[in-house]
Amino acid sequence: MRISPRVPDLPALDLLLSVIELGSLGRAAQAHNITQPSASSRIRYLEQLVGVPVLQRSALGSRPTPAGTLVATLAREVIEAAQGMDAALATLRDRNSSQMSVVASQTVVEYLFPRWLKDLRLRTPGLAVALDAGNSAQVAAAVLEGRFPIGFIESPRVPKGLAGRTVAQDELLVVVAPRHAWAGRSAITIEELVSAELIQREQGSGARTAFEHAVRAHAPGWRPAPLLELASTTAIKNAAMGGVGPAVMSSLAVAHDLAAGTLTAVTVSGLRIRRRLRAVWPAGQRPVGPARDLCAIACLPHP
Repeated sequence: MRISPRVPDLPALDLLLSVIELGSLGRAAQAHNITQPSASSRIRYLEQLVGVPVLQRSALGSRPTPAGTLVATLAREVIEAAQGMDAALATLRDRNSSQMSVVASQTVVEYLFPRWLKDLRLRTPGLAVALDAGNSAQVAAAVLEGRFPIGFIESPRVPKGLAGRTVAQDELLVVVAPRHAWAGRSAITIEELVSAELIQREQGSGARTAFEHAVRAHAPGWRPAPLLELASTTAIKNAAMGGVGPAVMSSLAVAHDLAAGTLTAVTVSGLRIRRRLRAVWPAGQRPVGPARDLCAIACLPHP
């Protein structure tokens, strides 16, 4: 519904009510933190819109004309409704600043988010956070649908309809159990890698997409035929440690296992897969409130 341009604005109506209540344009101007000339100008503009005088001025002060009394009666309902709306919006802002929903890929959820959350809670002690996990395709879809204000993905590119910012760097590694034949090799070839049956994440995973994209740059005709597809990083790690086969995993996920010797990283000659982990949000928007704070914390260097 389009409002007529002859309807006075809220500040003018609110000022009129104050003049009537306080009996003086000068006192009303002080109450509204504006100068008396500004108050006079605002009332004159209101009278131009209404078409008749709304105040009768004298040395003793200002009082409403009959038309001004009618306008004030109508204005009071409008101002009370606006005040109710202001209070409701304040409640909404308070609620949004005290809770946040986030969706993130498995790697981010398991290896980065706990550290970010600790720093975020230091900034906003009362903040309640609801975290959902999925692969990068699911995260992107959830943010595009408006179910989450911000998400974190591992895909090589920012999906269409989203904007993003790099928050961390990562590397994908081929890892095997210490007793695997590749564990004793200084390096394997890309041809050996693409001919092997690998343990991989499911389709839609950012790690899998990044790995396949990088390998196809060297072997364009390669078609992946995984030995095993798993949706859990922990399940893939356990399968690799159990000797089921080589796995492709984030360096974040296997850092402790490599240090402990329960997994061995395999060098692939001519292939190194570095990738960016990104925060994403709907294109044309910017993260606000806790989502903005979380994005800023994620971008900080961490030990």
